[in-house]
Amino acid sequence: MSTEADHVEVPTRMLVHALIRADGTVGADELYTVANTLGMSDQQVRLCVKRLVAEGRFTHEGRGRKAQLHATADTTRDLAPHADFLRHAFQQDAGLAPWDGVWHLAAFAVPESARTARDALRETLVHLGGAPLQGGLYVCANAWEPYVEEAAQRLGATGALTLLTTTDLRKGDTQEPAELARSLWSLQEIADRYHRLSRIARPRLARLTGPAGLPAPALLTIAVELAAELTRAMEPDPLLPPQLLPQPWPGTQARELVARCWAALHEREGGEARPTLFRLYADITREAADRAAR
Repeated sequence: MSTEADHVEVPTRMLVHALIRADGTVGADELYTVANTLGMSDQQVRLCVKRLVAEGRFTHEGRGRKAQLHATADTTRDLAPHADFLRHAFQQDAGLAPWDGVWHLAAFAVPESARTARDALRETLVHLGGAPLQGGLYVCANAWEPYVEEAAQRLGATGALTLLTTTDLRKGDTQEPAELARSLWSLQEIADRYHRLSRIARPRLARLTGPAGLPAPALLTIAVELAAELTRAMEPDPLLPPQLLPQPWPGTQARELVARCWAALHEREGGEARPTLFRLYADITREAADRAAR
């Protein structure tokens, strides 16, 4: 009988990105096999690949299941920040990244004539964990300056950006840091996403650590499902320090379960070649699992 914990919606685009190998390629046969296991049709995959090629995210050679996709440099580069954020989250969970009490602020004034750059910069600040204080002013609890500066430079908005830090932040009558965090970020919505991630991870961990062997497509499917749910939980998460969060925080437990799943996947795979994203996630979460076991 199917339950919510049995089913994971994996966007086709995410599946393609998830299967990028160390040499930047995605094999069509592997792509279609995993897609079919996840309930995607061949036509759905073909349309997604066509869009990704048109956007310049991949190049394509060959036909049918013998085809190869090649990720462009921009696509490969985009994987790195996700790994950085995941590593930071696990460091927070382990108590290795305590908050220094500093709030990091970014302000920008991009003219209406550059609306596209302005909107993109705003979206980037929110994606990096920023919360709006007022028009054009965003705050983050982590040192986000290198990521913000890179985005502003890429968007041609460096001259419109101001960065500053403070240990004295007040919003109206609110000054206590944890209370500020509650007022600035939707912590309950974020917590609910992590509760779902835990529900997804538990039965998959049971399958991975059970006595029955799993074929390679099944292992890859579980890996894709975990990556999809981990991304869904972490994308809106500002990764606030534990000092600013209600305790116990469900993100800590969910990531610990995912770490155990990735460690089990690594053991099941026997060290065989894995897609780049999985290798990054597996290395980070295996480090976390090793720390938890000590």
